[in-house]
Amino acid sequence: MMATTHALAGLALAAAIATVSPAFGTIAAVAAILGGLFPDFDLAAGHRRTLHFPVYYWVLAAPASLAAVLAPSDLTVALAVFLVAAGLHSVMDLFGCGLEFKPWLGTSDRAVYSHYHGRWLAPRRWIHYDGAPSDLALAAVLAFPALFVFDASATIETAVVVLLLVSIGYAALRQPLARLGEWLLERLPAPVVAVVPEWIASAGEQRRPEQQRRPEQQRTDQHRREQ
Repeated sequence: MMATTHALAGLALAAAIATVSPAFGTIAAVAAILGGLFPDFDLAAGHRRTLHFPVYYWVLAAPASLAAVLAPSDLTVALAVFLVAAGLHSVMDLFGCGLEFKPWLGTSDRAVYSHYHGRWLAPRRWIHYDGAPSDLALAAVLAFPALFVFDASATIETAVVVLLLVSIGYAALRQPLARLGEWLLERLPAPVVAVVPEWIASAGEQRRPEQQRRPEQQRTDQHRREQ
């Protein structure tokens, strides 16, 4: 799913908190956006594994949420909302696509890595790929609670509108951007491609002459031919 969808999911949670405790609405909204985006900071290094914890975020979120209820303050509420939003992000990725450059092809069986289980969890593909029409529709639905609850806060309301506009733009350009990225990967020198995350670089390597591919990609191709 889009990073903006995750941020808006967090904001839906913040809207619920603001309804019950308006004094913590703004801090909850900020923490929700940050927590919703945080797991995707691993995009360049071990994406959906390094900062994605579909189990352990909740292990931390439970006591943090209890602390926020028993001793509400900006700090306890922000920490609890951040952890819940990050945990929600990690679980939501399970219901999206697999980790691949063109996820609409549906060839990857890796949705998100569970450190608790010690393995990759398979994608459910309820949302076919990040930027899909269904992803955009979900983002729009998740935006409504925040737009309604935070209508008196110009800053939060503006943030919601910006997230929606970015979502619309990304959804419109998702597949053209993949084609552009593939075109660029085919033309980048090998030393540059070597530092590109494997799940991205593999898109260009599939169309390179075999002698120019990474050794590990050659082994993967050979294994597939032998099967």
